[in-house]
Amino acid sequence: MSKKILVVDDELKIVKLVRAYLERAGFTVVTARDGQEALAVFRYERPHLVVLDLMLPGMDGLDVCRAIRRSSDVPIIMLTARDEEVDRLIGLELGADDYIVKPFSPREVVARVRAVLRRTEGQPLEPEVLIASDVTLDLRHRTAQVQRRPVELTAMEFDLLTVLARHPGQVFTRMQLLDLVQGEAYEGYERTIDAHVKNLRRKLGDDPRTPRYIVTMRGVGYKFSDEPPGGREDADAK
Repeated sequence: MSKKILVVDDELKIVKLVRAYLERAGFTVVTARDGQEALAVFRYERPHLVVLDLMLPGMDGLDVCRAIRRSSDVPIIMLTARDEEVDRLIGLELGADDYIVKPFSPREVVARVRAVLRRTEGQPLEPEVLIASDVTLDLRHRTAQVQRRPVELTAMEFDLLTVLARHPGQVFTRMQLLDLVQGEAYEGYERTIDAHVKNLRRKLGDDPRTPRYIVTMRGVGYKFSDEPPGGREDADAK
């Protein structure tokens, strides 16, 4: 069975173009033209992934993303014509998995959809539990616990935390992390990692000034702390 993609955009030409390319790539596509319709279609069709425009009439894309995240961790790719980076980062902080800036190539949309689906559903995971510090990751069921407390993570957040926790003490650049968790790294998108790290820290209860888990290496990237729990002060953290 082909994967079902919900495309939400108020520009009919964009909807038709993206739909045509996704269907040519083997996906089933359903569409919506505004926020309220998007939520109704989402509830009825139960898509595997949502391509969501940020600028929608009435309820905007951020509100739609927020509403979806209250009940589902389905992958979301946001489309935006805005130049301000803060708008894209807000979307990521709300739980979007990726974003694409307009104007874009429809082939890029197909590539991003495939990459996100591959990351969230593609390769079967070995039956393994990964323990780093007092973080426990069940890789088969994709669940996380911190100090035995369940933590709800998006697919991107889980994969990012898994990469870091597998290699305590190893420093990764933002581009390396993008490549490892997405399978592809795009120039100019590496700062999205910062938004995901911010979300992870909040959910893990990690103080960015004195991080217990994810440490900022200024001018380079991030690492998972290789110090025992409660046994460090990090001068490099922001």
